[in-house]
Amino acid sequence: MANTKQAKKRVLQNEERRLRNRSHRSSMRTAIKKVLSAVAAGSTDEAQITYRQAQGMIDSMVNKGVIHKNKAARHKSRLSARILALKLAQQAASSPGETHT
Repeated sequence: MANTKQAKKRVLQNEERRLRNRSHRSSMRTAIKKVLSAVAAGSTDEAQITYRQAQGMIDSMVNKGVIHKNKAARHKSRLSARILALKLAQQAASSPGETHT
């Protein structure tokens, strides 16, 4: 246990920050899962809308120091790649005779 007044205060501050960060991280993960569920459902429009919301959420987590900027970039890149793959799959399904070059 902390001995000094300063150390006791730091323990309290760290606990508050831990709980706040946990809440923020949870909401970020929920936003990411919404994008993934929209992609799994095959809804391109919904996936793009939820991606824009998740992108803002991810960027704000970087600014708050909850996650590292490289982790944010990795999440955004993977989500956008899934949305692009969904778009391409839908285009290929709608026009099977055409080839994309």
